[in-house]
Amino acid sequence: MTIAMPASVTAARTAHTLLIGGTWRAAAQTMTVTNPFTGETLANVAAADEADALAAVGSAQRGAAVMRGWSSGERSRLLHRAADALARDAPRFAEAIMRETGKPIGHAWREVGRAVNTLRLSAEEAVRLAGETLAFDSMAGGEGRSGFYLYEPVGVVVAITPFNDPLNLICHKLGPAFAAGNAVILKPAEQAPLVAVMLAHLLIEVGLHPEALNVLTGRGEAFGATLVGHSGVAMVSFTGGGRAGQRIAAQAGTKRLAMELGANSPVIVAADADLDKAAAACASGAFSAAGQNCIGVQRIYVAATCFDAFAERMVARTKDLIVGDPSSPDTQVGPMIGVAEAQRLARRVEQARTMGGRVLAGGTHDGALFAPTVIESPPDAATLVCEEAFGPVVSLFPFDDLDEAIDRANAPHETIHAAIFTESLRTALHAVRRLAAAGVMINDSTDYRLDAMPFGGAKRGNMGREGVRFAVREMSMTKTVCFNAA
Repeated sequence: MTIAMPASVTAARTAHTLLIGGTWRAAAQTMTVTNPFTGETLANVAAADEADALAAVGSAQRGAAVMRGWSSGERSRLLHRAADALARDAPRFAEAIMRETGKPIGHAWREVGRAVNTLRLSAEEAVRLAGETLAFDSMAGGEGRSGFYLYEPVGVVVAITPFNDPLNLICHKLGPAFAAGNAVILKPAEQAPLVAVMLAHLLIEVGLHPEALNVLTGRGEAFGATLVGHSGVAMVSFTGGGRAGQRIAAQAGTKRLAMELGANSPVIVAADADLDKAAAACASGAFSAAGQNCIGVQRIYVAATCFDAFAERMVARTKDLIVGDPSSPDTQVGPMIGVAEAQRLARRVEQARTMGGRVLAGGTHDGALFAPTVIESPPDAATLVCEEAFGPVVSLFPFDDLDEAIDRANAPHETIHAAIFTESLRTALHAVRRLAAAGVMINDSTDYRLDAMPFGGAKRGNMGREGVRFAVREMSMTKTVCFNAA
């Protein structure tokens, strides 16, 4: 890998990062946020406790009552103002994303652009959230009746977000929630809460009711059970790991849950595929965001007749990537979120190697920087194959029969997207029918996502859908109105 040189970073320090009742507060305890590339302390943020969580729920309940009374036009205009303000402030947000997560600055700019689009989509959906008339007289006993259904907000939504897209994934929860007329309690990732605080300031400045958004920075174990289990919370929307998702589901009890709990994304490269296109897309899909992407390419099944040719192209693409300082515009792969995560991945790579996998590229790390890694034919029992890697590692496997490849692609319990590269429409449609995934990308990487499309998992532990239009309806409830004129 090629290492880009580091840039100087200026740390900002503040502890008033709890937004409760429209006021920014400190807390009895603090938590340090560091730059994963330099190790520098960026901030000491407030670490909320159970009392803060209870106060946030009370505030959000008041905010929900206000938001429920806002017209769809008011909600839409608010979200358009937020999108405009974020677009104007894009340089500051991109810089903050880069410093807080290690995401290369070019990728951070793209995330800000996506977040602006997510807010705009939310603004548009706010005025499209309309019901339909119902034919009550379509069955005996309904004569003389007419009516309709409409959508109403659910109330208080708890939104829990990860570090890997610290701005856009928050917008995917806040935008739809506000479009539907809800209030939100936001719990951002421990590793990356600062962008969330910046966005909350922006939303309040453009006119969001001060109690419609409450922000709790800190460690989830300190207050999470109190927060998600509270009877005043109507819905929990969580993006993160499977173990945390199981714990949240148990704590939340009988309320709405929307969960995206990660994936182990497969790609199939058929014998008739454009190998250059496939290798370029797979390298980008596997190593963007240092592989810390729930829909990143993890397993690639390649037709045996073209396996060597594809592997050669994939390795060449991988070795050409510039890895290093995320502030450099030339960097393509930055650090993982921390040294501990890089060490975790290194142990998994070594396990795969000792079990018979052959490392074709990478396999080493320097602190949090992990060299993009390609492994040939690790056994299916290797952790890198059967669990989500969440790092810049991809495995290659030859296959002789397409259905065999599809069966192997379907084996893990966690899936969101799958992909196939082929020039045959018949082959593509066969794969679409048989791949057990919520989305199938044809001649594209699994990590392609349009923010307007339905998004979520297809297997164990995943429930609900994001994608703005779909999330708005997840965060709403129907109310039926029936007139009896008989």
